Amino acid sequence: MIKINMRSHSICLVPLVFCLVSVGANTTKANAQTIYPFDVVYDTEVTLTPIPSTDVSKAFVSGFNSDAPYGLSNFSSINNYSRIDPNTGNLVFVQDATKFGLQGLPIGRDEFFGSGDDKLFGRSSATAAFDFINRKLVGSGTITITGGAGRFSGATGIFNLSEIESLDQNPTSPLRGQAFLSGSFQTPQQIPEPRTGATLFGICVIGISSILRRRYL
Repeated sequence: MIKINMRSHSICLVPLVFCLVSVGANTTKANAQTIYPFDVVYDTEVTLTPIPSTDVSKAFVSGFNSDAPYGLSNFSSINNYSRIDPNTGNLVFVQDATKFGLQGLPIGRDEFFGSGDDKLFGRSSATAAFDFINRKLVGSGTITITGGAGRFSGATGIFNLSEIESLDQNPTSPLRGQAFLSGSFQTPQQIPEPRTGATLFGICVIGISSILRRRYL
């Protein structure tokens, strides 16, 4: 009759457990980021549409530059809301109409895109001052990048924004001007550690097999 020493098996399994734990520890991944500088000038059009029975207008902004970095030749900012600040006389732009006391209106968003799948998504806020001497509307603000698509999936970042539109234009037509953006964004990137896990596992299996084989012989 063959007797199996269970205590010996328990002792032999101890190094196997530690070996498997070490293999799992070696399969972790390190996080890194790829940083993309972003400096561009878009030719823009701004359309302001008054919201009835309010002092607020809905603003739509579109921009284009065929040479924009990373193929992001188009820029759009939709569902913006603007009104004149009675204290400063400046136009204030927000993307959440509840800040102006209006309910039930969609939240605005910004998008940078081109002909491919790569995109950036963001939220913006800005103010614009009337320069009546030079007949210009001069704005500034920030765009916070909140995500993306394609190779820019998971993007985050901040763009500084300045914009100039001439006031010598047909008041019934969109305001045409330029938007100057500068900043950077980053995307997450997972980098695997050196692939030693499979090798360690193989060594563990061979070692444990040898121990068990010796104990049965």
